[in-house]
Amino acid sequence: MRRAKVLFKDEEAGILTQHDDGSFSFSYHEGWIANGDKPSISLTLPKTEKVFHAQYLFPFFFNMLPEGSNKQVVCNLNRIDKDDHFGLLVTTAKNDSIGAVRVIKIENE
Repeated sequence: MRRAKVLFKDEEAGILTQHDDGSFSFSYHEGWIANGDKPSISLTLPKTEKVFHAQYLFPFFFNMLPEGSNKQVVCNLNRIDKDDHFGLLVTTAKNDSIGAVRVIKIENE
């Protein structure tokens, strides 16, 4: 299992998890849900107590991944398999991403 913090404007909004079977889940933190001023990170991941589950990386996060030659360069430089979407996401979306959302890998807890 691999986990990552999902930050919205540098505030931790929730947790993205890749489970051992390759599936994914995303959940908002209770404090984020309780605060009416905090938005959803995506229209497809509305702010709720529900835990979202998917067999594949959620489209919102998948669309943050580099494509084409940029993807190839990132994968080669970081020794990431081109099909390791979680690894690619936490490598590329930790520092600079388009929009307000960043994804930072949680090292062994």
